[in-house]
Amino acid sequence: MADKLEVLPFAIGVSRKAKGIIKQNLWISLGVVGLLITPTTLGFASIGVAVLIHEGSTIVVVVNALILLGYEKK
Repeated sequence: MADKLEVLPFAIGVSRKAKGIIKQNLWISLGVVGLLITPTTLGFASIGVAVLIHEGSTIVVVVNALILLGYEKK
């Protein structure tokens, strides 16, 4: 920001948006792990399939975080 106070509203806005994205990403990752625990431990899904699904969810989380790159001041 340097010494430019006019950038402060943008910084606050992007930080609030980032907080929301972080919460979404946490729920996505925890949800996928939660859904994979039972079938994997019971033998309905192999560990390889579980790893692939987990890595797929990681890609979803990264793409979701990339939304912040398009943030513009309103």
